[in-house]
This record gives sequence, C-alpha cells and structure tokens, in this order.
Amino acid sequence: MRAPLRATAARPSPGRRGGLSPRLPPVRLPSLLSFQAAWCVLPSRVLLVLTSQKGIQMYESDGSIMVYWHALDVAEHPPAQAVFARGIAAAGGRFICVGTSSGLVLVFDIPPKGTNITVSEVLEQHRDAITDIAAELGQAPDGAGDLVTADDAGSLCVWSTGEEFTLRSKIPAFGCACSSVKLWNGVVAAGYGNGQIRLYEAATGLLRAEVNAHARWIYALDLAPETGKLLSGAEDSFVHAWKLQRTPDTRRLQIEHCHAECVTDTQVCGARFCDPEGNSFAVTGYDLSEIFCYGRA
Repeated sequence: MRAPLRATAARPSPGRRGGLSPRLPPVRLPSLLSFQAAWCVLPSRVLLVLTSQKGIQMYESDGSIMVYWHALDVAEHPPAQAVFARGIAAAGGRFICVGTSSGLVLVFDIPPKGTNITVSEVLEQHRDAITDIAAELGQAPDGAGDLVTADDAGSLCVWSTGEEFTLRSKIPAFGCACSSVKLWNGVVAAGYGNGQIRLYEAATGLLRAEVNAHARWIYALDLAPETGKLLSGAEDSFVHAWKLQRTPDTRRLQIEHCHAECVTDTQVCGARFCDPEGNSFAVTGYDLSEIFCYGRA
C-alpha cells in the first residue's frame, strides 16, 4: 500500500458503491449535532440521510433540497436519557431504515420521486439504542434475511424485507456493545467494543468465527461486495483488511488477514472501501478534518 493521500470528503457516485467524486459543490446543512450521514441508493432515486439529536432529515442526493423531516419525540423519554437517531440503511428496493435511541427501527417507504415519504412500519425487537443497520451487499441465501440491526447491548436482529418485515434470527448480546455491522452473502460481520470481530450465519444466528482484531473499540466495518473483503477500523489507530470466503467442499466460513495499516496518532472512527473490489479505502479519525486514502501501489 502506498503512503496516504489527503482528500476532501466526497460522496459515492450513483451506481458505483463507494466511488469518490472530487467535484461536488459544498452542501449547506442546518447546524445540528449529527450522528451519522449516508447516501441511500435505491433503484429509483438516491437520498442523503442525516441523523441527529433532533430527528431524521432526508435530502436530494446533492443536499440542495430537504424532502423529508422526521422529528423525534423528546417528551416520551426521561429527562436524563439522550434522544437521537443512529443507523441508516437502504433496503428492499424502496425502503430506508433508521434506528433510534429507544431501540426502535423506523422503516420509511420512499416513493420514486417527491416528498410523500411515510413511516410504513416500526421494528420493536431491540431494547437498547440502535448502533448500526446494514443491508445485504451480496446475494442473500434463501431464508437468510437481507437486513441486520445492532444495538448498544450487543444484540443483533436479522430481517427479511418486504411489505412486512420478518424477523429471521436474533443473536443475543454477550456483554459488549456492537458498534458496527455488515451483511454479505448470508454472513453477519459484527465489530464490538472489546476489539473483536464476530461472524455469524444470518439464517440461524450461529457463531462461525471470532477474531481478536483490535486492541481497542472497533468503530467502523465495511465490506467490498464483489470480493468479500472486510475492512475494520478502531481506536487503536489501526485499519485491518480481511478476506471472507467459504470452502468449496464444506461451505465452511473462513476469515483471512490481508493487510494492516497504522494511522499514526489517530483514533480511527471511520473507514470505508472506495470501490466494490476493495482495492482502495478511505480512513478518518476523531478531531480530523482530513480523509486519508490508501490504494495499491
């Protein structure tokens, strides 16, 4: 891997997951304490979704027009309890799922155009704040589900999307928060506060692999859908690349370490592949205004 290149933040080009585009105009958004931002790519449109302490905002992909605002009901929570939205994923072709601090997952039905966005369903399996949501990045096996949700206690839920969402499996907590989760070819990849990566079968919830990947809290996971590469970033200043695959004969799940990169004096809080093959990735950290991009020499 070559030395890091400094780059400004850029959005994915529609139709190409994770690609970087350097010629975007600046986007002016309200001054809220945001928890997460994501471009949600649906077959009919691309929306920019922001979560914050106030609620959920959805914008046209360039940030020019806010098409929907969903306020969080602060009055329903005790005064000392933080209220926020966190966890964003496009799922099922026409839905955007967003998690909340109360453990609810809001399912928004997105029309091909316009502002007639509605909450079509509320998923209520979690009892702790949602930390992350991910949709299937590859080809989901039959019965495996195509959406996974994670919470602050470490519980995971795998769902099948449709007119009504169906719970396929529930993976219990084991005493540590799950901070980031991905779903690929029927495999749930989850990163935890103790530095572990755990791999589960989405259809059954069975644990297939456990790796002591980092010395500190994992804050970011990403998967390259075309190759099965997994990226992990943590507070220990390291970014690791892994390869997920199944053996041809037994279909046993395997994980192999491919690369390690130390981002000196940086608590990594964001890491993402820049292409579907996983040949390059971008990293950022706390209190940084830069994004470091790594690629094959």
